[in-house]
Amino acid sequence: MNLERLMAESRSFLNWLVDWYNNRPTVELIQLIQGVENDPSRVAILAVDVTTGFCYEGSLSSPRVGRIPGPIARLFQRAYDLGVRHFILPQDTHSENAVEFESFPAHCVRGTSEPVTVPELKGLPFSDLYFVIEKDSISSDIDTPLGSWLDSHPEVTTFLVVGDCTDFCVYQLAMYLRLRANARNLRQAKVVVPMDGVDTFDLPVTLAQEIGAIPHHADLMHLIFLFAMAQNGVQIVASVK
Repeated sequence: MNLERLMAESRSFLNWLVDWYNNRPTVELIQLIQGVENDPSRVAILAVDVTTGFCYEGSLSSPRVGRIPGPIARLFQRAYDLGVRHFILPQDTHSENAVEFESFPAHCVRGTSEPVTVPELKGLPFSDLYFVIEKDSISSDIDTPLGSWLDSHPEVTTFLVVGDCTDFCVYQLAMYLRLRANARNLRQAKVVVPMDGVDTFDLPVTLAQEIGAIPHHADLMHLIFLFAMAQNGVQIVASVK
C-alpha cells in the first residue's frame, strides 16, 4: 500500500466523513420516548466502562474519556425525570490474570479502585436502580447477564449507548444490540449513540514507539468507528437532550 496514493484517494471521502460528523443532529429524549407510545419503560440507557479506571486513574485512563461522565450524568438525570428506570452499566472487572492483558495493559482489576462507577453517576439519587454487569473482556454480552436481561425485558426497544471507548467497548455493545435485533427481526429496536457521551483515547506514534505500544489516533478512530456503527444501522447523534 502506498501512503501518498492512499491519502490522495481518501481525501474526498474524509471530507465527506468530517462533514457527516459535524452535522449529526441533536435529538430530544422526550421524542424518543414518545416514539415508543410515550412509555419510558421501553427505553434503556447503557453506559459501558464509565469507571474510575478509564476516566480518572490507571493505565488506560484518558483525559478525553474523563470528559464524558458529566454529559452522561446529565443524560441519566433527564431520563430519570422523564420516567426511564432502566440503567445498565457493563464494566470491566478483570481477574488478575485476564487474557485481555496480553493485548492491553492491566486495568480495572477486581478489588482495586478502578472498576468502580464514577462519582458523577454513583452520586445520583437513583443509583440504586443501576444494573451493573461485570465483564472480563471488551464484550458486554459474552459470558455476562446482558442477554438474559434483554430476554426478560422484551418491552425495551430503544437503547441509548454511551461510554468508552468508541472503537472498543462502545462499538462492541452497540453492534451487539443492533445485530441481535436484526437477527431476531425486531423491527422496532433502535440503538442510539450520542457523540457527547462517547470517546476514545489518544496515543501518539512517538510516545507509542517509546513505550513499545501500538499507536492510536483518537480523532480518526473515534470518527471511523462512529461511521462504522452508522453503516450498520446504529443512529449516531450529536447529543440527546
